[in-house]
Amino acid sequence: MRRTVLIDAPSNLGLRPPAPGTVPGCYKLAGALREQGLLRRLGALEGGVVVPPRYDLGEWKEGDGDFNAAALAAYTSRLATRVEGHVGSGDFPVVLGGDCSILLGAVLALRRLGRYGVAYLDGHGDFRHPGNVAVSGPVGAAAGEGVAQITGRGQADLTDLDGLRPYVRDEDVCVLGIRDADEDQEELTGLGISHAPVGEIRRRGPETVAREVLTHFQRSPLDGFWIHLDADVLDPSVMPAVDSPDPGGLLTGELRALLGPLAASPRCAGINVTIYDPDRDPEGTGAVLLADLLESVFAQP
Repeated sequence: MRRTVLIDAPSNLGLRPPAPGTVPGCYKLAGALREQGLLRRLGALEGGVVVPPRYDLGEWKEGDGDFNAAALAAYTSRLATRVEGHVGSGDFPVVLGGDCSILLGAVLALRRLGRYGVAYLDGHGDFRHPGNVAVSGPVGAAAGEGVAQITGRGQADLTDLDGLRPYVRDEDVCVLGIRDADEDQEELTGLGISHAPVGEIRRRGPETVAREVLTHFQRSPLDGFWIHLDADVLDPSVMPAVDSPDPGGLLTGELRALLGPLAASPRCAGINVTIYDPDRDPEGTGAVLLADLLESVFAQP
């Protein structure tokens, strides 16, 4: 049986400030979930913290590419080394963010080890890149460019670390739980990047969709796959404490049913959890929900 290892990656470098002079509070996610006893509840080993650099936009302005890019690149490499060591030893990392840019560290680690897929559970397509700014707006916040960056689209100092671009091939990504009207769907379809919006998941059933994702991954000679879980895949009626609480998301039971078959696969190499912001959740109900969800799906028997 693989050992589950809990790693903190409390980086908020990929998000825009929620207000002038403030920083995104998602860096508190890991602490909030640990406060719920997650280490014990998962039966996990302690994987420590990969401490991020200071959040500092400096003289950055629109048109300069991604802000915090140098800090992000350095952090990605350090997080990748931590994740690589555990996956290479046969462990199952549960990486607590942070914002979605921590996925770069996970996929760089996996790219160093072989060819891996990504099940990208997120309320948004996160496909903003320099080639589609007319549709998606200007680049800048790496957390909104996740699928684009891991597939090699974007500035080289983030997408080509170690000369390994792309970290994940287009055909090895499955985007799950985006809103039905997500603007990235047309481009994803044209590129052959698999995606299933909420309406489709609900219509066909989350367990069925999850099994088809596993079948999709089996068609490629993958060494395994990683799960990216953004809390905003959930509907704001159950998870409002995110930076973009758009209506029309999955409900908790639906997300659990979608995660279950993916987590049960022996080819699943690990998971990262992102975007929940304790600053937006004074009662801590979101931390309780996420800790309960992770325990129900990933706890060691």
